Amino acid sequence: MRSGDDNFDFEMVVIGGGSAGYAAARTTAAAGLKTAVIDGGPELGGLCILRGCMPTKALLYAAEVKHLADHGETWGLQIPKVGFDFGKVMARKNAMIEDFASYRREQLHDGRFQLFRSKARFIDPHTLALEDGSTVSARSILISTGSTVAPLPLPALNSAQPWTSDDVLKLQRLPESVIVLGGGPVALELAQFFLRFGVKTTLIQRSSHILKPFDEEMAKPLEDALRAEGMQLFTDTQLVDGGIKGGRKFVTFEHKGKNQTVFAEAILHGLGRRPNLEGLDLEKAGLETVTRRIQTNTEMQTKVPHIYAAGDCTGPHEIVHIAIQQGETAAYNIIHADKKKSMDYRVLVSVVFTDPQVAMVGLSEKEARAAGRNIVTADYPFNDHGKSMIMEAMHGSVKLIADAQTGELIGGACTGPNAGDLIHEVAVAVHQRMTAAEFAAVPHYHPTLAEIWTYPAEDIADKIAG
Repeated sequence: MRSGDDNFDFEMVVIGGGSAGYAAARTTAAAGLKTAVIDGGPELGGLCILRGCMPTKALLYAAEVKHLADHGETWGLQIPKVGFDFGKVMARKNAMIEDFASYRREQLHDGRFQLFRSKARFIDPHTLALEDGSTVSARSILISTGSTVAPLPLPALNSAQPWTSDDVLKLQRLPESVIVLGGGPVALELAQFFLRFGVKTTLIQRSSHILKPFDEEMAKPLEDALRAEGMQLFTDTQLVDGGIKGGRKFVTFEHKGKNQTVFAEAILHGLGRRPNLEGLDLEKAGLETVTRRIQTNTEMQTKVPHIYAAGDCTGPHEIVHIAIQQGETAAYNIIHADKKKSMDYRVLVSVVFTDPQVAMVGLSEKEARAAGRNIVTADYPFNDHGKSMIMEAMHGSVKLIADAQTGELIGGACTGPNAGDLIHEVAVAVHQRMTAAEFAAVPHYHPTLAEIWTYPAEDIADKIAG
């Protein structure tokens, strides 16, 4: 056990060079703290760049362009049968990811901090052992080791060797058919990607509706749209069995009181991720996990005061911009121990990049009611909105949630075209604690998608005024 700053190799050591870790390291280095980053991953860059946000969105956009071309007749366009070269689709994705990743590698190697390419484990609360037998000590430590794919809930499925999202990003050819397990963002986005590239797609979700954290009426239009495109989608299920029969992969599940079996060439495991903490020997640092996560306070500090955590390994939200905020907050608090700041999850934004997109900010209606909040809500559909009708993008609606006494907006949701962009209007309003009346008074250009927010805002303002 070391004591006294003079005995430490570094003032700050970050374990993990992904989004949270890099954000923290650049912040402490800029403040003059002697900083090191330890990253033992096979590639530098982190989940978002290498295997998450960026590569999946590149594939989804290709699928969207193809889908629009396939349906050109909707707008009176005569487009010949649309073909594609899957190798070129993947090559474009790979080139884009290499561009992003190479920039991150440059940032990690630019000399602002020392980079160790190694896994690390705790020897004591201030000291880490590296794979080459050397040790690194630090006055403060940030754990930002990200997440890994969660184990399968049904061991029998292991024999079918299900793909993970990582495997999908490495495909050289498309399967004829696929069974997707899960109804969260990753499962839904990749399922629609397969569907729009001609793969017979079945999705199996345990909960009563997809996107469990969202209000049901915001998830239902996406279910309807996916089924309209030809996806087999089952909700409210229980997995029973899985594996290989007669050379084909299968999943058996209970649905509406009966067992059903679906066969396909491939199975995609889209049932979520869990913190990547294996091999860290956290107990030697005096740390323990709760529900597999490192517990922190809102200052991102663990129960060991000089050790912080940020990103997917601590949660509570596995979202890259939240990971960056957490990393920056932890770094700020290490630098400014006398005037710490806290994370504010009040303006939490979530986006699912399906078509239609699904997004929300702040509290959902069910969260607000579960918390005992007295609220008023209003919604408005895209199928009665000028710009979305022009676009032939009429699945879904927008919804606002406000405090019934003050009219302050505490949440909003959007299912429809460009929902991931549209939700940021409400994020600004929630962040600034605007009332529905104040939000409704903001001028909106016509015809735009964004002006749809004025209708529920005016509705809530009228209800509270009345």
